[in-house]
Amino acid sequence: MNSPILQLLVLAGIAVFLILRLKNVLGTRDGHEPTSEVQGKPATRTHNLEVIEGGPDHDIIDHVPEDSESAAALAEMKRAEPSFGVGDFLGGARGAYEMILMAFERGEMEEVKDFLTDDVYASFSEVVAIRKEKGLTIEAEFIGIRDMTLASATFDDSVAEITVKFVGELVSVVRGPDGVVIEGEPGKAKRQKDVWSFERRMGVDDPNWRLVATGE
Repeated sequence: MNSPILQLLVLAGIAVFLILRLKNVLGTRDGHEPTSEVQGKPATRTHNLEVIEGGPDHDIIDHVPEDSESAAALAEMKRAEPSFGVGDFLGGARGAYEMILMAFERGEMEEVKDFLTDDVYASFSEVVAIRKEKGLTIEAEFIGIRDMTLASATFDDSVAEITVKFVGELVSVVRGPDGVVIEGEPGKAKRQKDVWSFERRMGVDDPNWRLVATGE
């Protein structure tokens, strides 16, 4: 075998060896894989995010206008007592409305005395006493609260006052001494509108809000 043919066979063998080594390292492309180009270290993506601290407190502005005096008063309450929440207060007011209203209808004011100021307790108790004196009895069933809105709020010298408008629905029947119905209709619900103001000194151990005024 002459020298040129021998050299050609050696070169061919080297070429086959290199091809096999490349397949082992890079794998085999089937014609459907996208090619990739290495263009140095990929650039790190950065997001231009602006961090906004504070912002509107939806626990307040969901219930009163943002720039109102009531909103400012509620914000002061939160600063005085960070655990205070407007939504939490309204949840408690909803329960207090039913509890106090039904105690009044049943004439059982002692049960809710701790949730009333002395003046409100005396006023409610006077009405209950007059009913009893006249021999009137009340049959009442609370249906529910159809609407409730925060009407106003003030904060002065650590004393918070929040006024809430309620639209309640209940069945209330008044019977005379002889059992005859003189007001209401058995089984028929009626709507009742009330405007109640609750008061509490913030930052003290007593968590109870007290009813300080009522209206329509």
